[in-house]
Amino acid sequence: MSMHYLAALSAVALGAILLLRSAFKWMNGARTGKDEGRMLPPGSRGLPLLGETLEFFAASPTLELVPFFKRRLERFGPIFRTNIVGEDLIVSLDPELNARVLQQEERGFQIWYPSSFMRVFGDDNIISALGPLHRHIRNLVLRLFGPEALRLVLLRDVQRSARDELRSWLDHPDVEVRTATSRMIFAVTAKKLISHDDAASGGSLWKCFDAWTKGLLSFPLCVPGTAFYKCMQGRKNVMKILKQQLDERRNTAERRTVDFFDLVIDELNKPDPIMNENIALDLLFLLLFASHETTSMGLTAILKFLTDNPKALQELTEEHEKIVETRVDPDSDITWEEYKSMRFTSHVIHESLRLANIAPVVFRQANQDVYIKGYTIPEGSKIMICPSAAHLNSKVYEDPTAFNPWRWKDTPEPVGGSKDFMAFGGGLRLCVGADFAKLQMAMFIHCLVTKYSWKPISKGTMVFYPGLRFPEGFHIQLLAKA
Repeated sequence: MSMHYLAALSAVALGAILLLRSAFKWMNGARTGKDEGRMLPPGSRGLPLLGETLEFFAASPTLELVPFFKRRLERFGPIFRTNIVGEDLIVSLDPELNARVLQQEERGFQIWYPSSFMRVFGDDNIISALGPLHRHIRNLVLRLFGPEALRLVLLRDVQRSARDELRSWLDHPDVEVRTATSRMIFAVTAKKLISHDDAASGGSLWKCFDAWTKGLLSFPLCVPGTAFYKCMQGRKNVMKILKQQLDERRNTAERRTVDFFDLVIDELNKPDPIMNENIALDLLFLLLFASHETTSMGLTAILKFLTDNPKALQELTEEHEKIVETRVDPDSDITWEEYKSMRFTSHVIHESLRLANIAPVVFRQANQDVYIKGYTIPEGSKIMICPSAAHLNSKVYEDPTAFNPWRWKDTPEPVGGSKDFMAFGGGLRLCVGADFAKLQMAMFIHCLVTKYSWKPISKGTMVFYPGLRFPEGFHIQLLAKA
């Protein structure tokens, strides 16, 4: 055996040893929990390149805390480190830290999202906007979806849309609830935001959004055929349509329709606008998504839980039948006072959102060193909050995986976010459309249980990836009451 061969073999062996050592250091470096004398949260970075991404996106067909979080909670405690989609993260399942992070934005923490997430939503989206821009955008949105608009305009529009939609379901022996409610809500919000009649255009805009939504929480591999690739193509097509419509509206500015496009154009035409066209288009994209997809998923979860819990459905139906019985005209529109009287309906909505955990994670970044429970979270650390850990906390919710709307009976209605209920976020980033979403759900429920019954055609299995999905859909047949 030649000396050259031995030298080459030794080099290969040394390289393999160094590679294995680097991999071991990568995988175990986070477990030591020490950095320049500071005690960092424990954890693991998983495999080189992949980190712990595959386990994070693994399907979980139960209402319990998904295995990714549950295993690490048992092993490391409620604050730990991981690596997902190439990002080193500190994960918080701790109510105290969650509340601190959300309440101290612009002081100890700031908004942040992974690069793969930014690709999906756009670099100029509202969820990553900071300071004055974020506040200005919220004020614009509230002009169309704030309390006065809800009471005077949207209450009427939403319930009429629900009536028409449910009536159309009678013509179909098999209705997939998420798809049907998504189309319905999208039609209402698209008209309000951009005066777009999606039905007249063959549902083209909704179809693009639906393709985008289905890949939203998928593994970020942008290769033709993957869910993420279809997601990105869907976004590209939506943005193209929105750009065309914005250009058309700007060229015919005298035709005022009083929608969100008008507010955006007024802002863009100012001498010193706070937003540019790219921000405006990304904002419209996000509003169209947020105003229909999360609500339709919430409604699907509500129908699934009610189907499986006849006692809750019975009490809910009785609440709405009593409202109808007190009217002079049983078919008249719901009044604001009637809507605000729907106490058990509110309990059903909150309990369904608690269990559905539609927004599975929230991201932030520390802009200074943070000290909590013996750990240091260094400045610049990326933090991932898990709302489901709060929603499934047995110290707060007895039998946390049980659907029990009566648990809210003696509990003040969650007006904003809290450390124990984070379905709509919290702090400065509390969902600006939360009241609109709850209004839509309540109006749909009222129109449904007072006029119709339904029977399930499919089981409607709920699976978390970690976000909620119905892989086979939830199919029902709607039946008119006698």
